[in-house]
Amino acid sequence: MDAAAELRGSGVSPGAGYGPVHVLVGSIPEPAPDSRYEGEAAAERKRAAAALERVADDLEMRGAKAGGAAQDVLGAQAMMARDPGLEVGVAELIDEGIAAPRAVFEAFGKYRDLLAAAGGYLAERVADLDDIRDRTIALLTGLPMPGVPETAAEPYVLVAKDLAPADTALLNKDLVAAFVTEEGGPTSHTAILARAMGVPAVVGCVGATLLAQGTLVLVDGASGSVRLSPPRAEVDAVLGAAASREAALASVTGPGATADGHAVPLLANIGGPRDLESALAHGAEGVGLFRTEFLFLDRGDAPSEEEQEAAYRAVFEAFPGGRVVVRTLDAGADKPLAFLPPSGEEPNPALGERGLRLFRKYPEMMGSQLGALARAASGTSARPYVMAPMVATVEEATWFVSAAHEAGLADAGIMVEVPSAALRARQLAAVVDFFSIGTNDLTQYAMAADRQVSGVAELQDPWHPAVLDLIALAAEGAAAAGKSCGVCGEAGADPALACVLVGLGVTSLSMGSPALPWVRAALSRHNLEQCRTAAAAARGALSATSARAAARAELPGLSDLGL
Repeated sequence: MDAAAELRGSGVSPGAGYGPVHVLVGSIPEPAPDSRYEGEAAAERKRAAAALERVADDLEMRGAKAGGAAQDVLGAQAMMARDPGLEVGVAELIDEGIAAPRAVFEAFGKYRDLLAAAGGYLAERVADLDDIRDRTIALLTGLPMPGVPETAAEPYVLVAKDLAPADTALLNKDLVAAFVTEEGGPTSHTAILARAMGVPAVVGCVGATLLAQGTLVLVDGASGSVRLSPPRAEVDAVLGAAASREAALASVTGPGATADGHAVPLLANIGGPRDLESALAHGAEGVGLFRTEFLFLDRGDAPSEEEQEAAYRAVFEAFPGGRVVVRTLDAGADKPLAFLPPSGEEPNPALGERGLRLFRKYPEMMGSQLGALARAASGTSARPYVMAPMVATVEEATWFVSAAHEAGLADAGIMVEVPSAALRARQLAAVVDFFSIGTNDLTQYAMAADRQVSGVAELQDPWHPAVLDLIALAAEGAAAAGKSCGVCGEAGADPALACVLVGLGVTSLSMGSPALPWVRAALSRHNLEQCRTAAAAARGALSATSARAAARAELPGLSDLGL
């Protein structure tokens, strides 16, 4: 194979895709510094305000259609676009005679400089601000909106430095053969979106954006290979093998289990009732993570208990007799709510008042949600489990479980995503009804690597033996107390890592719905002892890369799936 004809990155969403490259170029020219307008200042101010509102509305619309993590991020961007301080800054510049496009550029520039100077998490929000700015200027100047093709005659491979949720929220799965990005890691927005869509994806692929528009490429979302202008015979062979794998996936149905019959319930991560159709279509046995934020984001006040109850009931009714694990409101950090502000300025919101910490500050909000959940479950045959995010101590867990039980919810647990919770799992298991491990945040906190910072993406890998050790501690602590311990982070969507997690003692796996057939098939090809051997091999490694390789060597059935 000609090495020059291939680029390599990290495969984060399995499958194969072939088509012409569309390199995403999203830059909008800077408006001229001497831009002036004709007419009344009031009309120009109104034009700028209308453009900002249109951008905010568009972001919300894209988020509502996309759901999940994309909706969370787009909601936060919409709030930025509606920031009263920005609108005032734009208006003041217009009053000085500066045209609306330039006024928007300069006003955003001031905010941009403040965020960049703050460093860390806040500095990473600069890209979000730039995206809003460019979309607003495009509206004001009549330029094409930055983003992906609105229409396409044939499936294409979308290539970018990175993919913003706003760029990808409305993509048509039938027209996107694959994603390839130069940045990102296993938990990046691109990876999460690709797995949710069931589209092959390769991230961290250096040099991808240098490809000429229209170059035909063959993308392997499992191996991370991106072949340039491959021979037709190679394309046919790879796509044929992918079709065979799809057939193999379809042949494995029913509840999740290892080859020797060890049951592993396979559940779906959902962001609201809109995700139920996909979960049911892919054979989810229940819901392992019901993100309730969709009801609270992008609004000035909290939803009523009646509104909450109706949304929750729709999910409970979709899984009669099944498990539905509900995460209580996980606000704060990258999901700020205007009506639930933190106590003060937070230089690093990921380590601030979020999740249960914010609920303890606003107990009436938690009481309202727990009451709505209890009433929604009443009269259905679903098995509601309710859990709190960001629990770090036994005292916090005890407080939450008591509140949930008082509200009439019999099964109350916690998310294990703070290392202290994993380290003290035995003590926590004594006071809760179940665990659910959030591997995305657990990895972030264990490795001190912010999920939003691409510069530390290689550390954001749940395969790292240190993360696996924490997962093992949590599973062992739960087992000792006779409690269940599921995984609801992105790690569960990796078929190889799913086998390792089962070997570590995890009792259920939850993931984006399109990943369910892959994980079901991978488990069905290995017995429990093989999973345990693979887990031990991974924990004995020294790095995420070597852990992955060591585990795969003990999981021969993965080759049948092209993994």
